[in-house]
Amino acid sequence: ACLNRGCVPKKAWYHTARLAAAAAGFAPRGLRGTLTPDIAQAWSFQRTVAGSVRTSYVDYLDRIGVKRIEGSARFVDAHRIKAGVAVLETRHVIVATGSRPFVPEVLRAGGARVLTTDALFEKPLPAGRRVAVIGSGAVGTELAFILTRLGLEVCWLTGAQPLAASHFSAPARARLGEVLAAQGIAPRTGSRPCALQTEADGLRLELPEGRYERVDWVLAGTGRIPNTEDLGLELAGVRCDARGFVEVDAHQRSSASHVYAIGDCANPLMTANHAIAHAETAIASIASPGAPTPAPEWIPEVVYSAIELARAGLSEDALEDEDREYAVGFSSFAKNPAALADDVAEGYVRLLVERAGGRLLGCEMVGPAAGELVHLAAPGDMSEALLARLARTRINHPSLGETVFEAADSLVAQWGFAPRGE
Repeated sequence: ACLNRGCVPKKAWYHTARLAAAAAGFAPRGLRGTLTPDIAQAWSFQRTVAGSVRTSYVDYLDRIGVKRIEGSARFVDAHRIKAGVAVLETRHVIVATGSRPFVPEVLRAGGARVLTTDALFEKPLPAGRRVAVIGSGAVGTELAFILTRLGLEVCWLTGAQPLAASHFSAPARARLGEVLAAQGIAPRTGSRPCALQTEADGLRLELPEGRYERVDWVLAGTGRIPNTEDLGLELAGVRCDARGFVEVDAHQRSSASHVYAIGDCANPLMTANHAIAHAETAIASIASPGAPTPAPEWIPEVVYSAIELARAGLSEDALEDEDREYAVGFSSFAKNPAALADDVAEGYVRLLVERAGGRLLGCEMVGPAAGELVHLAAPGDMSEALLARLARTRINHPSLGETVFEAADSLVAQWGFAPRGE
């Protein structure tokens, strides 16, 4: 999903949307003229990007000698898989069958004018500029911004506040809401459609309390379902939970000890970051039985919207629930020279550090390139104190990354940890 109809094509659109949003500040920089979004061209561009990445991946697999068999596959018994016309004898199996979009019954009457993210990135868009984006998760939060900046008139309908189910802090979500609102983008909470009617020129969405909206088409960011049916999993002794996800342990091993499952088919969080991390875990377990498993909380969570949000490790809510003592290192992009020069001086970095020894417990970033900077402060489950590691790191100036180190320095002044360089 990520490569073909998820984070890769979306990232291509996101960069275009950020350029369009930045255009309001071009004149003071000495750049004259206007930018006019062309969503048809933007759609073609993301297809080119996804195709290029896909080709490079397949070529690499061929170069390293990976044998590919294209076609549907399912278990015949515990150790045999039928793939196309071939039957394979296996020692280990990794199930990575992904997921598919879920469309609520109420929206299905809309036919081709109700798009999932699969259709959004794979088929030319329906006619019309007015679109309803439905969903309060990452998909809705990101695409409400992106589609607006690509020239569409977006009506954002949600049941809950955006990202309410995420681990981002209330201040981070509030800051995102402020930036979105400043650009004329705001969710209409409590407005999930109750009914849908097709009309000659579009769709009529009936909303709670007798309200309605007329739109040309709908983007349904309403969740995904694991692809675990019709795989013959039961023939291999593989159990799924009530929602259809393969049940796995910390090594990604299923109830059948030789079968592993990774990605959306085994993980309700359904992100590419989790799929990649879980793939590495499964491979390590197969190659070296008993290999240690990484701390799952250190898999980054990132949202690309009007402002980027990124986090990893434990949240402040989790630390407070565990009654753990921690210190907070804070730094603002408002005083960062690189952010000021790039006209992106908004947001902050927060580092959560163990009060007793300086070990990093978690981090949250709101601002420019947060999805890139999170790697500086999210080393995984390390035993070394954060400041000791940063003390050996040489920093480029000016750079956005300085904000991370300034957040660490604030801990020195506030809590008396060993200063950098000692």
